[in-house]
Amino acid sequence: MTAPVPPAGRQQAYRWGLAAETRAAIALILKGYRIIGRRVRTGAGEIDLVARRGSTVAIVEVKARADPAVALEAVGPKAQHRLSRAAAAWLARNPAYADHTLRFDIVVVTPGRWPQHLSNAFEERTRF
Repeated sequence: MTAPVPPAGRQQAYRWGLAAETRAAIALILKGYRIIGRRVRTGAGEIDLVARRGSTVAIVEVKARADPAVALEAVGPKAQHRLSRAAAAWLARNPAYADHTLRFDIVVVTPGRWPQHLSNAFEERTRF
């Protein structure tokens, strides 16, 4: 599977993001995860992927960039806070997962490379 080159236009960027999320989901499935949510909208923001493996639920942020370092920089404190709040909202709507371990992961998708999965990429923000 060849990755598309980063797009210039807004509509192309949207499609590239969708393709990146699909590639990330496939990579996680091949690692034994079950995707239980995709593009989950909450009042606090959107979660790209919610994946489960065993008793762990991973809130996954997918970043598609030409440079992996730039992708990781895009998940700064503000984005982490938003994801923490979105995860709390998702968990409130899905109490069946309350006894699972909640973790925040990042999947970096770059052109021509297999998606890189960073488990437990950051700690949950406790201030909502």
